[in-house]
Amino acid sequence: MRNPLSEIITGIQPSGIRKFFDIVNDMKDAISLGVGEPDFDTPWHIREEGIYSLEKGRTFYTSNSGLKELKIEICRYLHRRFGLSYDYEHETIVTIGGSEAIDIALRAMLDPGDEVLIPQPCYVSYHPCAILAGGVPVVIELKGENEFKLTRQQLLDAITDKTKVLVLAYPNNPTGAVMNYEDLKNIVDIIIEKDLFVISDEIYSELTYGDSHVSIASFPGMKERTIVINGFSKSYAMTGWRLGYATGPANIIEQMIKIHQFAIMCSPTTSQYAGVEALRNGDPDVEMMRDAYDKRRRYLVHAIRSIGLECFEPFGAFYVFPSIKSLGMTSDEFATKLLKEEKVAVVPGTAFGACGEGYIRVSYAYSIDNLKLALERIERFVTRHKLNI
Repeated sequence: MRNPLSEIITGIQPSGIRKFFDIVNDMKDAISLGVGEPDFDTPWHIREEGIYSLEKGRTFYTSNSGLKELKIEICRYLHRRFGLSYDYEHETIVTIGGSEAIDIALRAMLDPGDEVLIPQPCYVSYHPCAILAGGVPVVIELKGENEFKLTRQQLLDAITDKTKVLVLAYPNNPTGAVMNYEDLKNIVDIIIEKDLFVISDEIYSELTYGDSHVSIASFPGMKERTIVINGFSKSYAMTGWRLGYATGPANIIEQMIKIHQFAIMCSPTTSQYAGVEALRNGDPDVEMMRDAYDKRRRYLVHAIRSIGLECFEPFGAFYVFPSIKSLGMTSDEFATKLLKEEKVAVVPGTAFGACGEGYIRVSYAYSIDNLKLALERIERFVTRHKLNI
């Protein structure tokens, strides 16, 4: 019998995040700081709109590209918050979360052999999605001493004649790093000169704690070569609603819609109506959650430094990325032993790329009480293993 499986897909490793999540689910009294999911309920007025849409019998397909009302609100939101102007009809698509948008953007843009620049550590999907689209992932190893920002020289060193797409994901998961206006300005001329396209994953754009988020698509000459990806999961605590979107040049969006049409049909209608309500009336909810995350962020950075671990201050998303190199363990060893000995789940930095070795990702999308309890256990663990070095 011939092998029924694709060599490409069997060569891709499963997500390193889910490994620890699955274990902790079956462990009594365990605390998980591993999954990037808000601990807030979806705001009631958003849930209510979803319920109302069901009561009104709005259970039909929408347009493949998404509900007209939602696409209009997406474009209004992007203009209001980030100064981006898009046509809802030709430059916008509603997707199954930001993850689908990443996948279909790469599939719409890549031919076999095209190189995709992927700064790491980063979200786990970019590398496998590039491979599945026929592309060649080229990793750029970000440095802690640069606060995990992509530098001009790193970008120049990675570009070849085959480079077509740069994946830019700021605010960053897992590091919490951000690239401000000046940081982005330093690389824009290279992107234009080398005729690159950018997939800008801005899913954490509302969760910044210093300067306001700046989209690379807002720079002159960048809108026509950038796909902006965003969604509702992080900003509005709507992970399970599976609702995201992409905006960009009409010729690219047209091909993304084609892939979406054959693979998905359309995003869930109930979720789309809830998304309209989120964008119209959800600003106070976003502000409340951002303030809560900011307090947790400041507490967690201080607490981690107090127990003797190096940790740069993140200014975006809801993660910290402390170094555990002083303990003489690999990231996987640290996470495995911490879970076994103290029943606290974190994610090894290597889940986000090989250059994540020596770091762990800790999410603060959890209550202060849970964070305090977890940090007491982590402090015991660190103190005990420091004595054994």
